[in-house]
Amino acid sequence: MNRIAKFEKVSFDQFRDSLAEDYPDAPDKIKDMYDNLVLPRRATAGSAGYDFCTPFDIHLEVGETVKVPTGIRAKMDEDWVLMIFPRSGLGFKFRLQLNNTVGIIDSDYYYSDNEGHIFIKITNDSNEGKVVDIKAGAGFAQGLFVPYGITEDDDVCEVRNGGFGSTDKS
Repeated sequence: MNRIAKFEKVSFDQFRDSLAEDYPDAPDKIKDMYDNLVLPRRATAGSAGYDFCTPFDIHLEVGETVKVPTGIRAKMDEDWVLMIFPRSGLGFKFRLQLNNTVGIIDSDYYYSDNEGHIFIKITNDSNEGKVVDIKAGAGFAQGLFVPYGITEDDDVCEVRNGGFGSTDKS
């Protein structure tokens, strides 16, 4: 088995600032959330996916969306990517969806201005009227490390400097 990556917490300042934007009522709870962050881990030796846990309780009515600052970053070898998916059970039972269908975390994202902070945006897409409740510390998404290749004539040498959508900026 290849050992190609390591999960880490982002700094407290990065986590606090990320939560302050969407959760202005949570400042007194942010330190506790940070202290209780759980690094992604596999549930069993045969599991491919690393479970990402939410730092706070999530309640989603049908059609509602939430952006989750996980407080986690991933340092990985070049030629690898971390792909993020909803946990299978939540997708199956509730049609919990990632808003971008699959999250792609590139190896150079770790060095971004936001410390490579992984955000996961989810929506309750239930067509059966089911409400989704996920307690703080529970797994809600999973990440898989996958190797990738490039074309023979690829000569890209630009360096990332930013978070979401930064590779679209010139």
